[in-house]
Amino acid sequence: MTSRNQNRPPRSPFSKKDGTDDAPFDKRRRIGGGRVAAAGGGGRSRPAFGVVTNRQDAPSVGDPGSSEGLECGTVEFTKEEVEALLNEKIKSKRFDLKGKVEQMNEHIRKLKMCIKWFQERDESHLLEQDKLQNELESTKKKCTDTEVEMKTKVDESNTIIVELKKNNTSLEEKFVKEESDKLDAIECHRREREARVAVEKLKASLSEELVKAQEEKLAANQKVISLNDMYKRLQEYNTSLQQYNSKLQTELATANESLKRVEKEKLAIVENLSTLRGHYNSLQDQLTSSRASQDEAIKQKEALVNEVACLRGELQQVRDDRDRQVEQLQALTAEVVKYKENTGKSFAELDNLTIKSNALEETCSCQREQLRVLQHQLDAANEKLKMVDLSTSEAKVEFEAQKRVVRELQERLADAEFQNREGEKLRKKLHNTILELKGNIRVFCRVRPLLPDDCGGTEATVFSYPTSTEALGRGIDLIQSGQKYPFTFDKVFSHEASQQDVFVEISQLVQSALDGYKVCIFAYGQTGSGKTYTMMGRPEAPEEKGLIPRSLEQIFQTSQSLVAQGWKYKMQASMLEIYNETIRDLLSTNRPTSVDMARSENGVSGKQYVIKHDANGNTQVSDLIIVDVCSINEISSLLKQAAQSRSVGKTQMNDQSSRSHFVFTLRISGVNESTEQQVQGVLNLIDLAGSERLSRSGATGDRLKETQAINKSLSSLSDVIFALAKKEDHVPFRNSKLTYLLQPCLGGDSKTLMFVNISPEPSSVGESLCSLRFAARVNACEIGIPRRQTAARPSDSRLSYG
Repeated sequence: MTSRNQNRPPRSPFSKKDGTDDAPFDKRRRIGGGRVAAAGGGGRSRPAFGVVTNRQDAPSVGDPGSSEGLECGTVEFTKEEVEALLNEKIKSKRFDLKGKVEQMNEHIRKLKMCIKWFQERDESHLLEQDKLQNELESTKKKCTDTEVEMKTKVDESNTIIVELKKNNTSLEEKFVKEESDKLDAIECHRREREARVAVEKLKASLSEELVKAQEEKLAANQKVISLNDMYKRLQEYNTSLQQYNSKLQTELATANESLKRVEKEKLAIVENLSTLRGHYNSLQDQLTSSRASQDEAIKQKEALVNEVACLRGELQQVRDDRDRQVEQLQALTAEVVKYKENTGKSFAELDNLTIKSNALEETCSCQREQLRVLQHQLDAANEKLKMVDLSTSEAKVEFEAQKRVVRELQERLADAEFQNREGEKLRKKLHNTILELKGNIRVFCRVRPLLPDDCGGTEATVFSYPTSTEALGRGIDLIQSGQKYPFTFDKVFSHEASQQDVFVEISQLVQSALDGYKVCIFAYGQTGSGKTYTMMGRPEAPEEKGLIPRSLEQIFQTSQSLVAQGWKYKMQASMLEIYNETIRDLLSTNRPTSVDMARSENGVSGKQYVIKHDANGNTQVSDLIIVDVCSINEISSLLKQAAQSRSVGKTQMNDQSSRSHFVFTLRISGVNESTEQQVQGVLNLIDLAGSERLSRSGATGDRLKETQAINKSLSSLSDVIFALAKKEDHVPFRNSKLTYLLQPCLGGDSKTLMFVNISPEPSSVGESLCSLRFAARVNACEIGIPRRQTAARPSDSRLSYG
């Protein structure tokens, strides 16, 4: 380091600023120098020790208390101030350690304030970046919603175009027909001259109709052209949205990389700061210890000076009284020897202090090296801070750009939300209109998933699925003895379809129950075809939940989301089974024994579960327990209770065969406080018992009786379906309790869906063919048009819907 004092000779470590030497005399001079001092010799006068102590007692600027006081307020730094602070060099005299320490403390305090300011700026930048990240995610979500809405609009435009094309085709056919009529009229004119006047009138009228038809055709063509232009504009807008989304993703990636770079630089700065704090604490400890040792040396020096002055006075008195006090000379000599011994000890202690002072000089040189290293580290930190400043300015520019983008997207989102609300209203209206116009029972077919015991390749030899456009996803071909039997349903699920795939197809039908409709979904098929798996599944495994738990979850989630629109729903659940033509309440805590069931069948005792229908198509079962439910957890516990109470048995076709028809009913009452609208919906989910042949099941005893009752009730169901398909005057609903309970669903105004479940095993191909033929009959059966119950009735609180 260049200094103005380079050409001066080095001073002693004991010299002071004014040039006077504060070093101690030689030991022998101090011992024998009493005479020189007494004579008032001309040696250099030594300064008092108080000069040094007064300078060291002053408080240092780098004291922790003073630095804490300076850091109380919020200080901001500019780029020029930070560079000046990092480039500042400590200027002090060569051996002025205290001055250097004070300047170092002041410099470190400023660096602490600067680092603290940078940390605060870094935290603010992190908060701004989190905010930008959240805004970017919301923007992505809004873009996705906008894309979905645009796709919906494109589909609607395609539908309108198809309808216009159909209208155009019909107009062309009408035009051709009119041309043929015109030719016939001309031939009649040639053959019948006498009727020329009448033919001319007819020709005039036909020409007018032709002009009108041509005008209608031109208008239709113009409308088709305008719709095609609208479709092209929608495609261009969708392409621009995709490009904008990719641009946002690229900007997000760059922002993440800059964030990672800033975090790494922040960690390096924090590590350097911790190192500086450690060095500062060690310097403070060494300075405190050197001050303490120096104070002790000063005290000993003062004591020795006092003792020497006393000795000099006594020696002068001895010389004056030497002639008179010769006898006391020996005693005084002894005292002098004693004082000399004490003086020797004091000089030994001074030698030790000198050694310690040399050690302190070495420590100071080591600290100088450390300070140089710290200066290099500070220079590196300065470069990093410059990079952080640049990245911060870039982040600000990006933030402003993203701010403008967010404002634009918010405006688009407001428009999209308004269009989404209008589209949701239109969707509900169109959805319910389509289901009301379709008066037949909808039928879905599902091939049971393969079990571990099944052969993986057998299913392909039994069933095949057409790949044509019309039958894709709706057709299934059964192959028996080389002959193919084709069937077509509303939807066909192969054995690879998951529970979620099946539920997606019926989710809109479940939604209709909340809209105030009566909905019925039941599973039909032979024993072991997967009916219970389709309806109930395995509730403990989330991926294998059946239609019943998934439907209930959707209803509760949707009802909670509609609370914001003013809707409040009340739900009641009941569960029963029909076993051997006897109704059992699965929620009853007192399960009847076999003796009680026999008495109940004979009419001796027991609850009377009587099925009654009213004029509005509502069903009541007397003595049936109805439970108010408020959450999916309550329903799940009720389903577990019902599953434990349901009648199951083992047959040769299935180890866990359902021996009864299971009926789950959920009654939904909704009130909108803002519009004062009321709806009454019912959701019936039914798991029918499996049909089976006695020759295959091997049933005997009670199992034989159960099989006969199941087959009888299913046969009655077939008779009802066939009577409805033939539109007979009398439909035998009362032939079994199952058909009588399902009368509002089969012949009323309910939205009904049947799942026909079939087994992929080749040994069950005969039963599968019967099930598919029965399902085809059901699909052709016409029932009443579903009606929405939008007003509360006085008797609704007493009715129980089946």
